[in-house]
Amino acid sequence: MAKAHLSLLLCACFVLLNVVSHSADEASPAIFILGDSTADVGTNQYLPHAIFRADFPPYGIDFPKSRPTGRFSNGFNSADFVAKFFGLKRSPPSYMFLLTLNPHRFRKHLLKGANFASAGAGVLDITGPTGSVVPLSQQVSQFSEVRSNLTLQLGSAAVDSMLSKSMFFISVGSNDIFGYFNTNNTMSKDNFIAIVITTYLDQIMKLYKLGARKFGIISVPPVGCCPSQRLVQKLLYGTDGCFEMQNDFALTFHSALEELLNHLSSELPGFKYSLGNGYKMSIDVINNPQASGFENVDAACCGNGLLNAQAPCNSTAIVCTDRRKFLFWDMFHPTKKAAFLAAQTLYSGPPNYVSPINFSQLAKDY
Repeated sequence: MAKAHLSLLLCACFVLLNVVSHSADEASPAIFILGDSTADVGTNQYLPHAIFRADFPPYGIDFPKSRPTGRFSNGFNSADFVAKFFGLKRSPPSYMFLLTLNPHRFRKHLLKGANFASAGAGVLDITGPTGSVVPLSQQVSQFSEVRSNLTLQLGSAAVDSMLSKSMFFISVGSNDIFGYFNTNNTMSKDNFIAIVITTYLDQIMKLYKLGARKFGIISVPPVGCCPSQRLVQKLLYGTDGCFEMQNDFALTFHSALEELLNHLSSELPGFKYSLGNGYKMSIDVINNPQASGFENVDAACCGNGLLNAQAPCNSTAIVCTDRRKFLFWDMFHPTKKAAFLAAQTLYSGPPNYVSPINFSQLAKDY
C-alpha cells in the first residue's frame, strides 16, 4: 500500500449551484495558495528528493493535451477551479517553477499570485519526510520572499494595498492526521489537535503580519473514507466502511479551526475568513452519491487490487473508463469532476458548507 502521507483532496457537497464567477472586466485579486497535495500544481517535481510526485501518466489523462503536471488528479484540481472562478485560467504556477524563470517573467507572474502547496506537507514540520516536502512553515517563508520581491517592484504601500485585497487559500491538515496514525503516536487526540492548531495559528499570524487579510481555509475532510483508509479498515478489522478513528480526528480538527478563526476575526483588524467545512461537504456526497452523479465513492479509479487501493496509480495501474462516475481518482485524491464541484461549493456555497461567508463573498470589499 502506498504511504499515507499523501492527503485526500477536499471532496464537495456537490449540490449544483448557479455560480457566477468574476467577469473578464472585473479585476481579479492576486491568489496565493498554500497547503498539501490537495492544491499542489507541480511543486514536488522540483524537489530532488521528493517521494510524492504525480508528473507521470496516467496522472493528467484529462488535463489539456493529456499532460501530467504534478497535480494529483486526472485533470485540474480544486485549486485550479477556485482560481478559474476568480477569473484566472487555472491556479497560479508553483513558486518552485517561477524560480526557474528569468527575472522579468518571475516578477510579472507574482502580480497574479503563486502556489506554494506541496504534496505530503502538513501543518507540523515533522509531517512528511524531511527534505522531500515543503512544510507549511517553509511555504510561509517562501511567501515572505514574494512579499520582498513585490515591494521592490511596487513599493511597500502599494504592496500593502495589493495584499489586503489578495486571496490566501490554505488546504492542509490531512497529512498531520495520517502521520499521527502512521507513527503510532500515543498522545491523546485532543492534545495532538491542540498542537496542530497552535502551529497553524503561528503560520496564519506570520501571513497576517506580511499583509494577508483574506483567508479562504479548507478544513480536513473525512480522511478515513478515502480508498487507502477503507483498505486499512478492511485489513485491520475485517469490515467494510470508513476508518472512523481518523474521521474523529478530522471532526475535532474542524471544530478547533473554526473556533480559532472566529477568535482571530474578533482580534485582528481587517482579518476576514471563509471556512470550508471539508468534513460535511465530503460526507454528504459519500452518503448520497447519486445526487451528484457518482456511482462509486469507495474505490479508486486508478490503482490495483482491493478497492484499487493496494497499488499506486502508475503506468501499470488499472484505470476506470468513466472517471465522471468515480469520486476518487487514486487511493487518496478525487477526480477532476469532484474537484470542480468542491471548488463550486467553496466559491458560492451556503453557510452549512462554507461559513461565515463563502469565497466569492470573501473577495468583496465591505
